[in-house]
Amino acid sequence: MRHFTPDLSAAAWRKSSYSGGADPESCIEVADGFTGVVPVRDSKDPQGPALTFTADAWTSFVSAVQAHEFPTA
Repeated sequence: MRHFTPDLSAAAWRKSSYSGGADPESCIEVADGFTGVVPVRDSKDPQGPALTFTADAWTSFVSAVQAHEFPTA
C-alpha cells in the first residue's frame, strides 16, 4: 500500500457536533474533502501534527466509539 501525506494547508477543519461535554477543550478535529483519507488533529494544537487514516479505518474507529468498545476513565 502506498502511503502519502496530503497537503493540509487549505484544509477546513471541524469539531464533532458532540464536542462540548465534560471537557470541551479535549477534542479532535477532522477535515473533509480528501479522497480516501481522513485527516485528524488535536483541537488544542492546530499548528501541530495531523494524522491521516484511511477512510475505512476511520469508519471502523467511529463505529467502535459509538458501540462503546473502548473503556472510559
